[in-house]
Amino acid sequence: MLQQAPETTIALALGGGAARGWSHIGVLRALDEAGIKIGMVAGTSIGALVGGCYLAGKLDELEEFARSLTMRRIVALLDFAIGGSGLLGGMRLSKRMREHLQDIDIEDLDRPFTAVATEIATGHEIWIHSGSLTTAIHASYALPGIFEPVVCNGRTLVDGALVNPVPVSVCRAQEERLVVAVNLHYDLYGRSAVVKHAASATQISAEPARTRAQRKKSARIGMTNVMVEAYNIIQDRISRARLAGDPPDLLLMPRLSDIGLSEFHRAAEAIDRGYEETRTKIEDIKRMSEVLV
Repeated sequence: MLQQAPETTIALALGGGAARGWSHIGVLRALDEAGIKIGMVAGTSIGALVGGCYLAGKLDELEEFARSLTMRRIVALLDFAIGGSGLLGGMRLSKRMREHLQDIDIEDLDRPFTAVATEIATGHEIWIHSGSLTTAIHASYALPGIFEPVVCNGRTLVDGALVNPVPVSVCRAQEERLVVAVNLHYDLYGRSAVVKHAASATQISAEPARTRAQRKKSARIGMTNVMVEAYNIIQDRISRARLAGDPPDLLLMPRLSDIGLSEFHRAAEAIDRGYEETRTKIEDIKRMSEVLV
C-alpha cells in the first residue's frame, strides 16, 4: 500500500514595520482563502503580534480592533511614562491584548511560533518559542525609547527588529523546506544610496528667503519623527543585509512606503495591500509547494 505523501506547508516569516504591519492580516487572509497551509510562524515586532494572534485563533478580533482605530482611539490607548525607560509604558495596550489572548502559552498553539526580541544589555537576538504568548509578543514590539522594555527570565528585552527585522533565519533553523517572508520596507527607495554632498554656507545664504524658510520648515520634523525615521533606516539596512545572506524561497513585498510607522489608523489600507500582494503570488507559492511534494 502506497503511503500518502505528507502535506506541504509553508513557514511564514512576518517582518517588523509598526503600522505597516497591519498588512500581515491581509497576507494571512489571502493565504487561508487560497488553501495554503501554514506550518509555522516566526514574527518580529508587529509581525509577532499578528502571527501570534493568528495561531491563537484571534485574527478576527485583531482585525476588528485594527480597523476600528482612529487618531483619538490611538491616543486613548497610550499611557505616557515620563522618566521611565520608554515614552509609553504600554500597559493599556498589553491589557487590551491580554483580554483576548487570556494567558495563552505558546505551547498551547497548534503550530510552532517564535517571536524575535533583542536583549538590550548584550545585543543578543532572542528567540522566544515557549511560555506566555502575550509576554513574547510584548517583548518583540517593545520599540526602544517608545515602549518600556520587557523583563523576561532575567533578560531585558526590546524590539526584535533591531537585530532581525524579517526572521527568515528562524524558519530555516526549524528545517522548514519552504519559507515565505513578508518584508514591509522594500519600497523605501533611496535608503541604500550614497550621496556625495558638499556643505556650503555661501550657497545657503544666497538662497531666496522663501526657499530658506521652506528648508527650515522641512528640517523641523520633531523628536518623535526623527526617532521613527532613524528606526526606519535601521530596519531597512538590516533587512537588506539579512535577506541577502539568508533569502526566503519567496518574498512578499506589499507597497506601503506612503504609510508612516505611526499611522495605525490606516489599517484598512495596509490590510488591503497585504491581501493584494499575496494574491498575485499565490500561484508561485502553489507551484513551489508542488515541487516539494
